[in-house]
Amino acid sequence: MPRRLVQLILGLWLYGWSMALMIHAGLGLDPWDVFHDGLAQRSGLTFGTVVTIVGALVLLLWIPLRQMPGLGTVANVLVIGVATDVGLAVLPRPDGLALQVAVLGLGVVLNGLAGALYIGAQLGPGPRDGLMTGLARRTGRSLRLVRTGIEVTVLAAGFLLGGVVGLGTVLYALAIGPLVQLMLPWVVVRLGTTDPSASEPEATAVAP
Repeated sequence: MPRRLVQLILGLWLYGWSMALMIHAGLGLDPWDVFHDGLAQRSGLTFGTVVTIVGALVLLLWIPLRQMPGLGTVANVLVIGVATDVGLAVLPRPDGLALQVAVLGLGVVLNGLAGALYIGAQLGPGPRDGLMTGLARRTGRSLRLVRTGIEVTVLAAGFLLGGVVGLGTVLYALAIGPLVQLMLPWVVVRLGTTDPSASEPEATAVAP
């Protein structure tokens, strides 16, 4: 358990910093962060505060879906927003397009590693991932269809609110699944089995 807790917190903290890198790059965010960005601009709250509030509200939607949160779910709500705000305050903004692209690429890769770390700890999904899996189970629809529906909805809402959509949005959509799938076997915690594949979680989504 100690290793799983350390891996979980490290993964969530790095996830927040990867979000800060993509925000600083200014070239577009993933769908949920487009939504968070739009809300932050409209509300005057910090980006991390919005991430935390939205995470808590999404967690409430688990109740009618009869989803049970894990330790990792609660930690997700509490840690990522704080980590993002700290990253935004500490990390420098890139100057010039070449550096912006480099920072964007670093943010996406770091996000993939962070997602693999917290998924691999196997202490519960993030609130947004749990919403996806809960809706898929209750409706009988495929994970791919439900995930697409959710992400298109939050992306459209975020865009209308003024969230940043661009190259980063496309790059994230194309790269994050393969990155997490590549990195997950390196960091997944095996739970009570000698079968190396029996307890490996699937990288179905990496929303915080």
